[in-house]
Amino acid sequence: MASNEAHPGEQAAQDPIRLLAIRESPLSVDEIFRAVGDDAAGGTALFVGTVRNHDGGADVDALGYSCHPSAEAELRRVAEKVVADYPVRALAAVHRVGDLAVGDLAVVVAVSCPHRAEAFEACRRLIDDLKHEVPIWKHQTFSDGTEEWVGAC
Repeated sequence: MASNEAHPGEQAAQDPIRLLAIRESPLSVDEIFRAVGDDAAGGTALFVGTVRNHDGGADVDALGYSCHPSAEAELRRVAEKVVADYPVRALAAVHRVGDLAVGDLAVVVAVSCPHRAEAFEACRRLIDDLKHEVPIWKHQTFSDGTEEWVGAC
């Protein structure tokens, strides 16, 4: 009998990037979760980023996201790096732009891998690199009338 390492399910999938998008419409956790379904995956990790009502000790009244025209291409580059470094069976990442309300989903990413540890690590890398490298900016307006831009890169 072949070792687990020889089984095709233990390796990265042929085309694991299933869904990448930047959208103005509301995001769906179910859509992202379905996108990373894979019979060879023993672990699926999903991260959901939501709009919170505060930041840095100040109350947030309004929030909007905008992005550079290259953002989707940069998102693909980030996803490809994760796929190259982990045995990803399936990967999905969607970020929202436009005006959002407290509680809205801002970003949803998910990764499925043969094992849970790999899925957790790959998902964390995906969201961390997305936040640091993809040109998406957050504009926050605080209840005291001040505002700030927070950039991804």
